Order: sequence, then structure tokens, then C-alpha cells
Amino acid sequence: MTQEQQTAIEGIYEVCIGIPEPISAIQYWEQFGYRIGEVGELTADVANQLYGVNSSLRSIRLYHQNADHGLIRLMVWQNPTNEGLGTASMKIKGNRWATSLTTDILSILNHIEDAKAAGLPIRYSSPYWEVIYNKERKSRPFIEPAVGVREMLLLQPLARQVLFQRFGYTLPHYGQVNQNAPLKTSQFTHIGIIVQDDSKETLKFYEEVLGLLRVRDDVETSYESSPAGKDIFDLNPGEKFIVTTFDDPRSSKFDLMSTRSGRLYIVRFPEEINLESRFESTQPGSLGMSLYTYRVKGIREYCDRIKSSTAKKVTDIISNEFGETSFSFIAPDGYFWTLLEGK
Repeated sequence: MTQEQQTAIEGIYEVCIGIPEPISAIQYWEQFGYRIGEVGELTADVANQLYGVNSSLRSIRLYHQNADHGLIRLMVWQNPTNEGLGTASMKIKGNRWATSLTTDILSILNHIEDAKAAGLPIRYSSPYWEVIYNKERKSRPFIEPAVGVREMLLLQPLARQVLFQRFGYTLPHYGQVNQNAPLKTSQFTHIGIIVQDDSKETLKFYEEVLGLLRVRDDVETSYESSPAGKDIFDLNPGEKFIVTTFDDPRSSKFDLMSTRSGRLYIVRFPEEINLESRFESTQPGSLGMSLYTYRVKGIREYCDRIKSSTAKKVTDIISNEFGETSFSFIAPDGYFWTLLEGK
């Protein structure tokens, strides 16, 4: 398609986090290898046009080494609209979280347990062992290398994170750990959303309208099959969810060594399960993880394409707080997104 040749989208550019003040948030994310990049501001009128929030805004973009994706935008609203999800369950429509690779998951667990002992508001899981790739392979414990990951959930009032450590394999383009960071972590490698759509119609938006690469589809996780999935997503006996993932188009669905981070995980629960809906707590103006952004080339073509889709509340194209050409919309599944023009 000619239009697809003229436009381009990359992996998830930013996870945007509403915060009441910047100092403690910057100190926290520095431990994970992030650093201050640029700072920008919007008046309440312009913030309302772009984000639907009638409040002045000061944002700080955090970089991670030389990564072109998985960045953080700290959004300091003069008048936040709500407290966000806090440490509420992951099993909520509207939920957002971000995942990072680490080479030292036990050091992070040490801090978690210290925080719990200090009485801080925190919710977490054990670092579970999971086999991600080649699940059918018969392992020979103590004879052959154990190939998999340890993954752990970490929920705090302003951050919803999953951390994972690899064992027995590497993926060269899927997360670059900052070994100089105290907690030895990468940029965000993937982010997630929760939906309910048995027809899978809303998934088409990400592939057909945004132009992302669908790399994994209908991967099922059940209460019985995955201790990690059961714990992280509060599954009850007999419950399951299905995962579909969308990548930067430069990634690959066939060559594992060519896969790129910046992935969108869509966790789809069957409609028969009664899920709480909290979209109002995870959109701009909320505290905590409240917005994801993509960087694109050909933003006007993207805006026209999205206006012609089933997306809602598509804004005009204006300059964001960093002077970048930008617009926002609500995807067919109910999640608020912002696109900005790449350099």
C-alpha cells in the first residue's frame, strides 16, 4: 500500500507517568538507568486540546542510554484528575504496565522486601521461573542449561512494572541493560494493556491502522498452566487469558534473533469473566502510568487514517510540550494514545 510506504511507526516510544512532584520520581527511575533528557510545558488550554485535561502541565522526558524507544515521560499536572490505579490488581480493563530486562533480579527483590518491611505501599510477586520460547523442548535438569526467564511483578502507587531476567539465551535487539545503573535494567522492552473482545476485532486496529507487526497471536495462559500468570493476573481456577503481541515493523515474526523490543502486549480475557473497568484512572491527568506514545513518520497521514477508523475523540494536530507535532485519540478498545512526529 502506498500510504504504508509513506508512513512508518516504531516500537513503543514512551510510557507516560503522572506524578505529583518530580524529584522523587527522577531519583527512582535513575536507579533503573534513566536520566533527564528534555523538559517542556503546556498551558491548561493547550493541554486540554491534546490530552483532554484542563490543567497546566510540566513534563520531563527521561532517556535510557541511546535507546530510541521505551523512554519515560514524567507528567506533572498542576491539577491531577485522580490518583490512578495505585497497587490495584492487574486484572482490570484500563490497566497499563511496563516491563524491563534486568541482569540482577534478586537485587530488585531485596529493595522490594526492604520497602515492605518499612511499611511502604507495595505489591509484588515472587520471581517465577517461566519458559518463554521452545516450550516443547524436553529439559534435562543439571545436565543441560536451563533456558527461560525469572519474572516478577512490582506494583507501587506511581509505577506498575514487570521485571525479568534471562537465563540460557540472549536476544541482541530486545532490551539493552545499563550495567552502570544501580539496578542493572534496560529501557522498557514491552508494555501491556488488558482488553475483553472475543471477536478480536479491536486487535485489527493495531495491525491494519497503526501498521504494527503482529508477531505472536492467541498464546494462551491459564490458572493451571502458569504459576506466574496465575499470580500476576490474579487468575481463579479455570480462568485464562490470551496474548497477542505487536512489534515495531522492523522486528521479525520468524527470526528470533531479529526481534526488537518496543512490543505491545495485549492481554485478552474472555468476555464471560466479569472484569472491573478503570479506564478513567489510566488516562492523561491520572497519577501513575496513564499514557503510551508512538513516534511516527507521516503524522498527517496517520491522523487521516485514524480519523477514518473506529477510533474516537481524535484531536487536531498541535505541538506538544516538547514542541513536537502530535495528536491523540482513543483506540477502539478504550485506551488513550498519543502519536508524535519522529525526527
